[in-house]
Amino acid sequence: MRKRIAAALAAGVLGGALVLAGCSLNGNDQASPSGGSHQGHGNDKSGNQTGSSDDGMEHPMDGGPAPAGIKDATSPKYPVGTEVKLTADHMDGMDGAKATIVGAYNTYTYSVNYTPTTGGDPVTDHKWVVQQEIKDAGDKRLADGTEVTLEAEHMEGMKGAKATVASSTNETVYMADYESDGMKMTNHKWVTESEIQPAS
Repeated sequence: MRKRIAAALAAGVLGGALVLAGCSLNGNDQASPSGGSHQGHGNDKSGNQTGSSDDGMEHPMDGGPAPAGIKDATSPKYPVGTEVKLTADHMDGMDGAKATIVGAYNTYTYSVNYTPTTGGDPVTDHKWVVQQEIKDAGDKRLADGTEVTLEAEHMEGMKGAKATVASSTNETVYMADYESDGMKMTNHKWVTESEIQPAS
């Protein structure tokens, strides 16, 4: 009888340990030091690797080329090839990351609120979308509150989404390569000049 009780207790403890191990090994739901959850890197529906933005949306690891029509900055503070430190927090692990500038442009850059075409919760204060990623935006700076249609493809459900301009800037805007948690983001769009510091 004692052996049966001991065996049952051992099985219960082992089963509990396996359940706990299963939770901690799930890369998309790791416990954070604050007790919340950490959104890890995953894959999109096409199998491409993705990272997580501050709004919980999946972001491709390679942002692709700059949009057609965007103009290179003539004398940017951080020329292409410059090693810098990022201070933006658009993505998990971005703030404080070392990066390399791969593009510098003169354009208007917008923070937007939008609802993904794939459904789900509205996204607020998405940083950033440039003038050339907004349908029929023209050449003039769009006023806050302007309703637009996005052509950017930074995340699934973004292209074709109806959006509202939340704020804008005419700072030089950059594409950058950087590493976070062992994953390399290439051609990340976008980081403004005020979100960059010289590499220390």
